[in-house]
Amino acid sequence: MALKILWTPNGITLDAIGQKRLVSISDGDTPNIRMNVRMLSIDTPESKATGAIRNVDELNDWFAETANWIESGESPVSEPLATFLIPRLRRDAAASKHLSQGKEAKLAFEALVEQRLKRPTGSTRPLFVRVADERFDRYGRLLAYVAPNYTKQERAELSRRERATFNFSMVEVGWAATFIIFPSIPGELDLPMFREAGKEAVEQGKGSWADDLLLTGYEFRSSERLAALCRKAKEGKTVEAGEWTGWITRYCCDMTTGGLLAPQEYVKVKPYNRIFIWRDDVCRAVGALNLTPEGALSGA
Repeated sequence: MALKILWTPNGITLDAIGQKRLVSISDGDTPNIRMNVRMLSIDTPESKATGAIRNVDELNDWFAETANWIESGESPVSEPLATFLIPRLRRDAAASKHLSQGKEAKLAFEALVEQRLKRPTGSTRPLFVRVADERFDRYGRLLAYVAPNYTKQERAELSRRERATFNFSMVEVGWAATFIIFPSIPGELDLPMFREAGKEAVEQGKGSWADDLLLTGYEFRSSERLAALCRKAKEGKTVEAGEWTGWITRYCCDMTTGGLLAPQEYVKVKPYNRIFIWRDDVCRAVGALNLTPEGALSGA
């Protein structure tokens, strides 16, 4: 008999983790699996190239060439982002320096986990995991805040900052930039704390912020896309209109002013004041956050 119901579910395939995912089985309908978690609201330096140019030496050269391309006025990069990117891409071994910071960020996270998960008795605390508005990213990773699972008594004896998530701790020590993306914005008690820790890290030069020419993780990834576009243009290949703008697509608002800026204008906002918004979410964000278009979006 033909079915009368037709349905195509919205779903997502979990990311590949390179090993067997099944850990154990609790019940006939309850397998326990391993999965990757992408910690929300933060971004650490990358530890390996992720774009079209995977060879690091080659990427170093193309970063330098991209700086020249931007300076020539032939690239799709406009002010003030051009002024920001040129010295960061032109520095000696720019990609290598960023990737080395990614390795340091991993070590910093491992140290935090060792420190905060270890009980005074020597045993290990379990993890507390909480998702936000968006459950998964486009790679199938769970988007979440992760913290030591303190007991009720421990929570009563610790301040909110002392029992904060690992997401927050990485910002606090300077090895992660705040990277808040609408609609997964920390709550009213946590957002000011995130901003304060981010501000302290930037102004005090903690962790990766000790580097005056730092490229954050999201800036490195957009620079990778820009370098690939530069290579394509230099090789005389056809560049589609979508490629010309597709290397940077997130809008940015300033959480202290409510001003909404075009993607290339995010550098007008202090790193710790940025909330990023995907293009498809801009209309919803303007209404939900009461944003006011500024800069190029206002015709200025």
